[in-house]
Amino acid sequence: MTDVLHARAFEDNYIWLIRGKSPDRVAIVDPGDAEPVLAALEKQRLTPAAILCTHHHGDHVGGVEDILKHYKVPVYGPARERIPAVTRKLQDGDHLDLPDLGLGFDVLDVPGHTAGHIAYYGAGMLFCGDTLFSAGCGRLFEGTAEQMLTSLSRFAALPEATRVYCGHEYTEANLRFALTVEPDNADASNYRERARALRRQNLPTLPSTIGLERRVNPFLRSGQAGVRRSAEKQAGRALVSELEVFAAVRRWKDGFRG
Repeated sequence: MTDVLHARAFEDNYIWLIRGKSPDRVAIVDPGDAEPVLAALEKQRLTPAAILCTHHHGDHVGGVEDILKHYKVPVYGPARERIPAVTRKLQDGDHLDLPDLGLGFDVLDVPGHTAGHIAYYGAGMLFCGDTLFSAGCGRLFEGTAEQMLTSLSRFAALPEATRVYCGHEYTEANLRFALTVEPDNADASNYRERARALRRQNLPTLPSTIGLERRVNPFLRSGQAGVRRSAEKQAGRALVSELEVFAAVRRWKDGFRG
């Protein structure tokens, strides 16, 4: 059974440590800071087999070079972004085998948050960086609303049981917005209570699942009538396509202070 551990970095980043068939070997996903990773490896007597990067932002790759001073491992990352430490560049359709872990991942191009963002999907798990958050999605720093909607639609098409490992602990704040968009969404209300209980214990709300995100995440629900009505009310005009609804909800979230 695949086990996914985490190290916390900065205010709300998660660095994921994927453990497969070998209990002492892990793949490190998006190490923005080396210190918590090195501490976790030492404490749990783990050795890295690889580093996986989803995009070039410093809070996801800033620790890579310091980790490489201690462990000489391959570094995988997006072909369309510049991350100097990457030793194998990946793009849509590539398959990544990690034999030390007995795991393999399909690579998905998911631009929107950044222009070359990728995600890793395999063994019932999705490591999606900052493209998808639980009950939210990443800001459009480099991509377009159309690109992000396409990327999120790819995620939404994955099996419902897929476990979703995002880059940040944003769930409670995202649910406040989600329930502003869909105040009668019972699944989102129930999830908010579960998330609050976990955070009171300083526990992660993640992983989520694709099935849960389909039910609660407004950015996966642009085709729902209630989301459209709320987006049109906020925009002050009719929205004629799912893309227009998505873009309006994304702009709304950018300025949301609820």
